[in-house]
Amino acid sequence: MTQLSATQTPAADNMNDAADSRRIIPADGDRNPARLNDGQDITYFAKHRHTVKAFAPDRKIAPEHVEKIRGLLRFSPSSTNAQPWKFILATTDEGKERVAKSTDERYPFNSPSIRNASHVVVFASRLAIEEDFLLKVLDQEEQDGRFDSDPETFRAQMHGGRSLFVNLHKQDMKDAQHWMDKQVYLNIGQFLLGVSTLGIDATPMEGIDTRVLDEQFGLREQGYNSLVVVALGYSDEEADYNAKLPKSRLPLSEILIEA
Repeated sequence: MTQLSATQTPAADNMNDAADSRRIIPADGDRNPARLNDGQDITYFAKHRHTVKAFAPDRKIAPEHVEKIRGLLRFSPSSTNAQPWKFILATTDEGKERVAKSTDERYPFNSPSIRNASHVVVFASRLAIEEDFLLKVLDQEEQDGRFDSDPETFRAQMHGGRSLFVNLHKQDMKDAQHWMDKQVYLNIGQFLLGVSTLGIDATPMEGIDTRVLDEQFGLREQGYNSLVVVALGYSDEEADYNAKLPKSRLPLSEILIEA
């Protein structure tokens, strides 16, 4: 999968104070910490991310941004609002060590990123989507006021519509777990773009031993399995060679049809 984060290179001296106050490493014209998000459209962040190849271990994400990270995880879209996911946010060295056990043997090249990152997120998907879970989602929607104008009618319609798609993937397509996995990937895509707007670098990794990771956190016993690990933090300016390379994408003429 494409691995994404914000571009990191040295900046002018007069940006350093603002960057330090926000715990953001300045970027040379690509990201201005003093005006972060000021007048930038979403494509700005899409263009100015890169896959971090080395994290600065002494750079930590500020608590207020950690709270926003939690919000990004929670408020992702999913098909029929099914939300078939669970996350592990490793905030301590002990937590990151447990995650790194999933890379140490088979994917050791990913281990330093996990250990040196400020925070690490494990994205996991449900193994099955049963009636009791669907009713839990439905009850939450009702508590949040989605059916207030006509609770009896709209609650029944929502449950019927969601059940239609769930049963379609269970009984006809027979790909229910794959369908749920795709919802988690929707979350990951939004998450990567979202953290970049906070000036946070993110490196997603499929190079993990999911069985080891699931055992570390008892995920399968809870009805989930891990899919992707995303390391979060800030690029090491000296060691992160990828920060200095130009972004490369196929031209629109190769990938876009306009009708």
